[in-house]
Amino acid sequence: MRYASVTDRLAGLGGAKWELHAKARALKAAGAEIIELTIGEPDVPTPEPLVATAQASMARGRTGYSNGRGEPQLVAALARRYSARCGRTITPGQVMCLPGTQTTLYAILRTLAEAGDEVLIGDPMYATYEGVIAQSGARMVPVPLRPEHGFRMQAADVAERLTPSSRVLFLNTPHNPTGAVLARKDIAALGALAQAHDLWIVSDEVYEELVFPGVSFASPLDLAGLAERVVVAGSISKSHAAPGFRSGWCVGPEEFCARMLPLSETMLFGNQPFIADMTALAVSQSSPVAGGMAERFARRAALIADVLKDAPGLCVHRPEAGMFTLVDVRQTGLSGSAFAMGLLEAEGVAVMPGESFGAGLAAGCV
Repeated sequence: MRYASVTDRLAGLGGAKWELHAKARALKAAGAEIIELTIGEPDVPTPEPLVATAQASMARGRTGYSNGRGEPQLVAALARRYSARCGRTITPGQVMCLPGTQTTLYAILRTLAEAGDEVLIGDPMYATYEGVIAQSGARMVPVPLRPEHGFRMQAADVAERLTPSSRVLFLNTPHNPTGAVLARKDIAALGALAQAHDLWIVSDEVYEELVFPGVSFASPLDLAGLAERVVVAGSISKSHAAPGFRSGWCVGPEEFCARMLPLSETMLFGNQPFIADMTALAVSQSSPVAGGMAERFARRAALIADVLKDAPGLCVHRPEAGMFTLVDVRQTGLSGSAFAMGLLEAEGVAVMPGESFGAGLAAGCV
């Protein structure tokens, strides 16, 4: 039987990247004691007022169909939030709501890129990005993120890889898995390249509120001169410890949102009104849990670096945000996959192999 070519493009880019995580979960279910350090789960429950809002919304009948853009009160709340952040008016027409950042990024790339186009993206990269790009038909062009630059993408490295087919510059800040945070000057330099070569900038900012104390967050959306070419994605999964609710969004030019709307309607035709109600509450005020998580994650990252500083063959790269620490294991003579599997089998500690985060430096990391 024949299948669509997208199934070939995505072969091996889905659950296969999470094989070690799945094995750890199976061992844990069978009674083994496993320390799980694989996926980005918040370490606190979803705040009670958000859950209560969702429950109350369901109780009063907010369980019907929505629309392809998002519930009006959530769209308005996000427009106010980003207007305050950017210092200029972001209209409701610049907002789209979808179930989680993953779905949002799928729709963004489907709207902006296709076969014959190239998407430039930092390597290492989050495990699902390769598939998100591949589904569109575009070709992924890895841009090395170098330890000597703190894993922040450099405009010079992007410039070396630009071609007439370059269409999208895909950023992730704060970055998963390195924890790097792009500085405003980094973004300005990358933005200048995007302007010179007519590139879209897509920025996944799901870890925006988990920046460590003393580190400043910056976004290409905040630079007014880039506004016509920037689309940012976010969600409440990390900031409000609500990953299971699958509530995300994107903000971009009004024309982009108008173009993406039929795609959203074809894919989903709206997400759940009761989840929109809790999300509107979440984005209308400061997160009650993000600050505490950021402080705890910073302390844990420092502890890992201190404990492993003299471990033979290991080099710890300290993050500036997020939930992960990248450890270079190449000097042990093992690949990231072999090291991670050995650690699980010998010590019951589950970490993600670097190969899930790209074929470059990450392949020798966990």
